[in-house]
Amino acid sequence: MAEGFHPPIEPYAIGALETGDGHTLYWEACGNPEGKPALFLHGGPGGGCSTDNRRLFDPARYRIILFDQRGAGRSKPLGGLENNTTQHLIADIEHLRTHLGIESFTCMLGGSWGATLALSYAQAHPGRLKSLVLRGVFTARQREIDWLYGDGARHLFPEAHELFENYIPESERGDLIGAYHKRLTCGDETTEQAAASQWCAFEGKLLTLMPRMAANAAASAYASPQTRALARIEAHYFVHQSFMEEGQILANMGALAHLPGVIVQGRYDSVTPPVTAFEVHRSWIRSELVIVPDAGHATVETGIQRALVAATDRFAL
Repeated sequence: MAEGFHPPIEPYAIGALETGDGHTLYWEACGNPEGKPALFLHGGPGGGCSTDNRRLFDPARYRIILFDQRGAGRSKPLGGLENNTTQHLIADIEHLRTHLGIESFTCMLGGSWGATLALSYAQAHPGRLKSLVLRGVFTARQREIDWLYGDGARHLFPEAHELFENYIPESERGDLIGAYHKRLTCGDETTEQAAASQWCAFEGKLLTLMPRMAANAAASAYASPQTRALARIEAHYFVHQSFMEEGQILANMGALAHLPGVIVQGRYDSVTPPVTAFEVHRSWIRSELVIVPDAGHATVETGIQRALVAATDRFAL
């Protein structure tokens, strides 16, 4: 498959940042140490960064910073839920920014939950970034969560949703997220891993427009500590309304009136449908909405890659 990324790169620096309340955050810096600061925010919540995330920025022009959010990826403790809220993550970005001696980020890029966090950070600290690039926008409203896990995506993926739902006893299916959350946080590793495998198998089947081999794998293929952490953290956030007021992000879009940005959205995104990206675009005066006609939700799709790279290249000028 042709790619839209910049070439592969390796970090020139890595570190572990102590939060002071029980978490240690993995971070890395890539590209040009003298370049314009850029920050990548991964999805999930709880997804962690990948090597391809580095390739969304021009390494000759950007000082590229990536970090794994609390409980995710290479941060410790893996799957940790204590002191893990949206407000903690916003504070972590500020802590990392000052730790690295960065006055402001030239570009911040976040996809899915990363878009939620990027918007939340931008609204809390509007003077600390100069541009924003979003993919697959999610604003954490209840109707967006209901679309994914309730009476929304199941109309497109009924067989996947049936497996996801049937894992839970019929008496508990009125609150699937709550039922999964109970199992994912019960303290028994075997039970937690089994629930996480079902959770991640369901999500994996919705990510791309065209099916991929990994997405079609059985739930057993998702049996790993990383998927357990992802499912635990997602359920933790979603059962608590992502630790935000309902509609908070859209209500506060005026804080971004000065900020240029690009929203990249797959036309056939079944995880975060285009209507949310459209609503954010309509309420953000300096934003551009780029609809990718042959893509779903994931960055692995070439059209999404190309649109994201075009946006970060523009803000590097």
